[in-house]
Amino acid sequence: MNPDQKKFTEKELNPLSSLDVWEDDVLQRYPEPDTIAKGRTTDEYRNYEEPARDTVKEFYRLNHTYQTFDFVQEKRNNYLNFNKKEMPVWEAFEFLNQLVDDSDPDTDLDQFQHLLQTSEAIRRDGHPDWMVLVGLMHDMGKVLCLFGEPQWAVVGDTFPVGCPYSNKIVYPEFFKYNTDFSIPEYQTQYGIYEKGCGLRNVDMSWGHDEYVYQMLKDHLPEEGLYMLRYHSFYAWHRENEYEYLLDDHDREMLKWVRLFNPYDLYSKNPEPPDWKKLKPYYEELVAKYLPATLKF
Repeated sequence: MNPDQKKFTEKELNPLSSLDVWEDDVLQRYPEPDTIAKGRTTDEYRNYEEPARDTVKEFYRLNHTYQTFDFVQEKRNNYLNFNKKEMPVWEAFEFLNQLVDDSDPDTDLDQFQHLLQTSEAIRRDGHPDWMVLVGLMHDMGKVLCLFGEPQWAVVGDTFPVGCPYSNKIVYPEFFKYNTDFSIPEYQTQYGIYEKGCGLRNVDMSWGHDEYVYQMLKDHLPEEGLYMLRYHSFYAWHRENEYEYLLDDHDREMLKWVRLFNPYDLYSKNPEPPDWKKLKPYYEELVAKYLPATLKF
């Protein structure tokens, strides 16, 4: 555990029984037609007992309380040097698999198999191979938990910091506990930003989206990078908020984020992928776009 995390209790570090509980909550908020998931219907995903909702609420209380502008800068300075670890790509998936949690009711597959299901659903629908790779890599940033980061600094709906909070963000009432809420500069009409500045000039709450984007930003097309960086920014791509921050490039890229998001949420399937058959394709795909090793 990092020294700056000692102030948090175990329940504050890990309010959710599994990282997948957050995604299950998103499924409840944004149910989709059964166009991507195979072998089960979307209503079968929502299989948690009611008390789990209390843990989600507590998760967002912590997220909205501690995700300050200064916290984001601290994490960017700490992690975006990518000097923690270096591994071959396939070893990185084995590292990610340490996050497997038996409490997930949707699947007993490991993280890599879930990512394969996402990428295979994208490939099945005939999308470009770089988008297939986005599906394979989009959750790699969750390794932040393995570096001791609390769950609320790894997953959760993302949002801009340094400007007013949208009331369309889940549990917006908890932002009153965030110290940024009382900083006048952050609560003006545009906060610290200029109208139409573009999302690339906006600091988002810290989590796996920004981390994996920064990890792969030199290796994928712009459309894929937007998918990675903003797939948890639901206030934007589902609620149409923060229009004042967008530029024309963001508006053009929005369709790609919306195209990817259902594959992330609705591709879980109880049947494991046949890795023996898939391996040659994915080895070639990874070698086409990514370096032999990844830096964390």
